[in-house]
Amino acid sequence: MHMADALISPQVGGTMWVASLGLAAYSAHRLKPEMSERNIPLMGVMGAFVFAAQMINVTIPGTGSSGHLGGGMILTILLGPHAAFLVMFSILAVQALFFADGGLLALGCNVFNLGFWPCFVFYPLFKKIIGKSPTHGRILTASIVSGVLSLQLGAFGVVLQTLLSGISELPFGTFLLLMLPIHLGVGIIEGLVTAAVVSFVWRAQPELLKPPTESKPESEPESTTSLKPILTTFAIVALAVGIFLSWFASTQPDGLEWALFRTTGKEELEAPADGVHTKLAKLQEKTSFMPDYDFPEAAAIQELEAEEQATETEAEAEIWPAINTGTSVAGVIGGGIVLALAVLIGTLLRLLQRPQDIAASHDAA
Repeated sequence: MHMADALISPQVGGTMWVASLGLAAYSAHRLKPEMSERNIPLMGVMGAFVFAAQMINVTIPGTGSSGHLGGGMILTILLGPHAAFLVMFSILAVQALFFADGGLLALGCNVFNLGFWPCFVFYPLFKKIIGKSPTHGRILTASIVSGVLSLQLGAFGVVLQTLLSGISELPFGTFLLLMLPIHLGVGIIEGLVTAAVVSFVWRAQPELLKPPTESKPESEPESTTSLKPILTTFAIVALAVGIFLSWFASTQPDGLEWALFRTTGKEELEAPADGVHTKLAKLQEKTSFMPDYDFPEAAAIQELEAEEQATETEAEAEIWPAINTGTSVAGVIGGGIVLALAVLIGTLLRLLQRPQDIAASHDAA
């Protein structure tokens, strides 16, 4: 559900940038006094994990479409809503800047659509469903319900933002009736993956179901040591997903591309040839050193091959799995950048804590 710049106007894009930056500032303000040492590495590792997971599109049976993990609920459940929103912002910014995944003008829309709903709206619902005594059944139910609802509202946000942008090629009713059903399937996948991750953490370290920022902090050395098994596990999984499992990503168009094609006959729309869209497109060309998660030369060759296949009467099926060194390198580099950025954010917030905040944190311990 990464929107391209062609789907929105500068006015809508700018407004959503302001909204997302406002939420980021609010999150940083709320997180700063309660930031603990143990939360910092967890932010980094979980950010890298979600970045890698978003590289894998899973085919939605019977639709000709695919979807990938949003990851907002996983981040929120383990980090708390404020840290989760900052990490999601980091993931999407790295994807847009360095891998040309989602537009720069649309980045505010993407952050809001994928971050706001799970972090600030449906996390309370998740907590209410699992209650004070989580069970596998409650975790599964809460994960699917919150996952489906957050993606439905995110998909509705995409439709509403294109409407407000005056994209005449995307009639509101038609686009909405395509976006919501296809993202229902994506939401179920999101819920199942979230349930699997949360159930694993619940078995391995149940206290993490109550985010570090909401629990009484333990002594820092003890907390850091106790998190090592979880941190190691998710770091290994992130590497394995980025290096190997990314080869098995579905070749079917994602839910947004699928809806665009059935509405307009094209999986992508053309952006205006001048103005803000062109300037940001040129900027993205300079910053994205691995567009489409591949080496630049390879990405250009793949684009030419795709155009040639489109003109053939019967295009040959793509080779699957797509074993690609470039994709593996992108997974490692991207995950590493997200990890470093999330750790940097957490560290800066920790350093900016006031003496009374630090004293209060130690008193609570």
